[in-house]
Amino acid sequence: MQPVVVAYALYLAITVPLTVLVARTLSRHGKTFLEDVFQDEQALAHSVNQLLVVGFYLVSLGFVTLFLTSDDIVLDARDVFEMLSVKVGTVALVLGVMHVGNVLVFNGIRRKHLNHATARPVPVPPPHPGYPAPAPHPAP
Repeated sequence: MQPVVVAYALYLAITVPLTVLVARTLSRHGKTFLEDVFQDEQALAHSVNQLLVVGFYLVSLGFVTLFLTSDDIVLDARDVFEMLSVKVGTVALVLGVMHVGNVLVFNGIRRKHLNHATARPVPVPPPHPGYPAPAPHPAP
C-alpha cells in the first residue's frame, strides 16, 4: 500500500471520531444549557440544539473531506507523520474555532432570551390636566 493512502486512512481514522466527539460534547452540554434558557419550552430547546449539531456536522465533515487530498510527496513513515500532523492539527484548530462559535451562538441565544424575559414596558405618566400632550420628537 502506498504511504499516501496510509496517511489518508489514518487522517480519516483520527478526524472523523474527533469530529463526532466534539459534536456529542456540544450536543450534550448545549442541550443542558438550552433547556435552562428555554425552561418553559423544552421542545424548542431540543430543536435548536439539534439544528446546531447538524450544522456543526455538515460544516466539520465537509471540511474534513475537502482537506483530505494533498499534493505532498509521501515516501516513508516520517512523511506520513508530518502530513498527518499538519492535517489533523488544522482540523483540530477548525473544530476548536467552530466550538467557540457554537458557544457564542448559545450565549447570544441566552442573552436574547434573558433580555426578552426581563424587559418590562416603561409606564408613561398621563399628561397633566390643562397641559397639552407633548409632541413626539422626530427620529434622528
